[in-house]
Amino acid sequence: MESPGTLDAHRLDGEQPSQADIDLYRVLSADISAGVAVVSTSLRKRDYAATVTAFLSVSDDPPTMLVSLYAGSRIGEAVAATGTWALSVLRSKHQGAADWLASPGTPVEGLLAQVPYRRGPATGSVILDGSIAYFELRTVAIHPAATHLLVVGEVVALGGDAPGSEVPDPLIHFASAYHRLAR
Repeated sequence: MESPGTLDAHRLDGEQPSQADIDLYRVLSADISAGVAVVSTSLRKRDYAATVTAFLSVSDDPPTMLVSLYAGSRIGEAVAATGTWALSVLRSKHQGAADWLASPGTPVEGLLAQVPYRRGPATGSVILDGSIAYFELRTVAIHPAATHLLVVGEVVALGGDAPGSEVPDPLIHFASAYHRLAR
C-alpha cells in the first residue's frame, strides 16, 4: 500500500551538479553497503592493485563481472591497457591491505611488499592470500561513465583461497568505514 505524504527529495537542477549536490550524494551513497575487493593486473612486469567496492556479477552464462575504476588512476589505466585482471574478494582480516591499497599516493615500487599474495594461473595477476573468492578476467568491454571506467570482464579462472575451517567473515564497506558482518 502506498504511504501518505510526499518525500522531501533534493532535486538536482541543471546540467552541472552544484557542490551541495555532490556533497549530499557522497553522504547518501556512503550508506550503500558493499563488499570489498582488490583489483589487480600486471603491465610491463609491474604489478598494479587497488581496493574497490564497486564491483558486481553481471552474468553466470558466460561468467561475467564488472568493476568501476577511476579513469585517471594507475589501476584504471593499467587494466585498460592490459586486457586482463583479477578480483580478490576480501575477508575482515584483509582490512590492513584494503586500507593500504585504497590510499592515494601509494608507491609503484614495493606496492605489494607487505601484502601476502600468489599469482593467478590464467592471467598472472595478484590474488591476495586467504581471499573468500577470486576471479581472473579478460576484458570484453570498457564503458566510460563520468569520472570512471566500467570494465566488463569475462571470467577465465576462479576459486576460493579462504581456509575451509574458518568462517568466511567478509569485509564490508558502509558509512565510509569498514565493518564485519555480525555473526
